[in-house]
Amino acid sequence: MAKPAGICVANHTSPMDVQVLSMDNCYALVGQKQGGLLGLIQRALNRASDHIWFERAEVNDRLTVKQRLKEHIDKRDAMPILIFPEGTCINNTSVMMFKKGSFEIEGATVYPVAIKYDARLGDAFWNSSKQSYLQYVLMLMTSWATVVDVWYLPAMHKQTFSIRNICSIKSRVVFNLQENESGIEFALRVKHVIAAAGGLVDSSSKLLPKFFRRDGQLKRYPVKREEVEKQRERWGRRVNRANEKWRLGGVDVLAHCPFGRPLR
Repeated sequence: MAKPAGICVANHTSPMDVQVLSMDNCYALVGQKQGGLLGLIQRALNRASDHIWFERAEVNDRLTVKQRLKEHIDKRDAMPILIFPEGTCINNTSVMMFKKGSFEIEGATVYPVAIKYDARLGDAFWNSSKQSYLQYVLMLMTSWATVVDVWYLPAMHKQTFSIRNICSIKSRVVFNLQENESGIEFALRVKHVIAAAGGLVDSSSKLLPKFFRRDGQLKRYPVKREEVEKQRERWGRRVNRANEKWRLGGVDVLAHCPFGRPLR
């Protein structure tokens, strides 16, 4: 469980994640500014304690958040910070890409938490691109029950790697260099631990194709055109290779391709 001045990191399925974790500890929250009913709740929370709300699209806001996080963890008696690095609610089956910001803070202690809802009696996932918060609350209140499992995992820190370089010009000289783990590497390591504990699919797993390793924000924003073109070219090369192999057997793959003749 997160200790004062620590950073609690969890996968995100529902706004109710905050309520679930707050039953065991008190947290300062970091999140996107919201409107409507959820925005009203955020403003009410600000009167009780110091939380950090920001606009994700504003670069200055993101820089300010990083600075405030650093200032917060420097206060040894401050409440632990609760962050959902995915930046949006995911459908309770996977852990999507973690934003690196909270993992770049030097000296921070990260406390991973895995959250998994039992969907047999009610779906706790909030699809904010299709439902308002009020609609979601009504759906949740009319479900049979909300059952959730929570795993509090051991604290994690950034790792330091030792690199041994040997230089031999006239004499043999050994240099011992130290390299710190990057924010992205640390985020991937924490995400893997959370996914394994909660029985969730790790979207950055090497067992998955590259096009599965996606950002959860894709439910709001379309895939970039360059990525679409790359995928088309990749598909075209695969079909062409298959056609060359199967042509000997009298089967023309291109004749059965539903997307037209692929790129060469």
